[in-house]
Amino acid sequence: MTQPGMILIGQYDSSFVRRVGIAMRLYGLPFEHRPWSVFGDADRIAALNPLTRVPTMVLGDGEVLVDSVTILDHLDSLVPPEQALCPREGAGRRHSLRVSALASGLADKTVSLFYERRLHATPSEAWVERCLRQIRGTLAALETDRAGRPGPYWFGDRIGHADIAVAASIRHMRDSHPDLGGLDGCPALAAHCERMEALPVFQEISQPFIPPA
Repeated sequence: MTQPGMILIGQYDSSFVRRVGIAMRLYGLPFEHRPWSVFGDADRIAALNPLTRVPTMVLGDGEVLVDSVTILDHLDSLVPPEQALCPREGAGRRHSLRVSALASGLADKTVSLFYERRLHATPSEAWVERCLRQIRGTLAALETDRAGRPGPYWFGDRIGHADIAVAASIRHMRDSHPDLGGLDGCPALAAHCERMEALPVFQEISQPFIPPA
């Protein structure tokens, strides 16, 4: 079951946009990609999404979805349950959503830290330290979880939203904050990200980080 005519708006240097693009490729769902920037194309995005953020998705009937969680939930509904990248119910679903939420929170904090450093002449030391503490704590929690799971993917032999979310968020963190260093203290996460980024779909749905002008 597919829905033709879907339009994905946003650049792939956003981990949230990239997550959606990768999921759509894995599901085999056709879509048009418009790599609009929330800065350079703000007016065009705002006309569809008053939050002026990405990803924004326009469905075939013109309905507009305005955040990645809603978009991914919609995409999951378009495929049979056994093909979904997140379990439909139970403990497996809760755990997958928890890992994805931690990864999304990590991405949020790296974006917040970037804007604090980039857009303020004098960044708040308290806010910068808070973001760094949250980033480090989240990486530690994800490392502990992944280290306890020896399979090729987070939850066994099939890729899922959690795998994509973690790898995309960490790629964004490393690209936008080179000063944070690598993942030397997180070997399980480092191996996970290396494995994901080597997949053809990750190499296709990708772009270098473009700092806002």
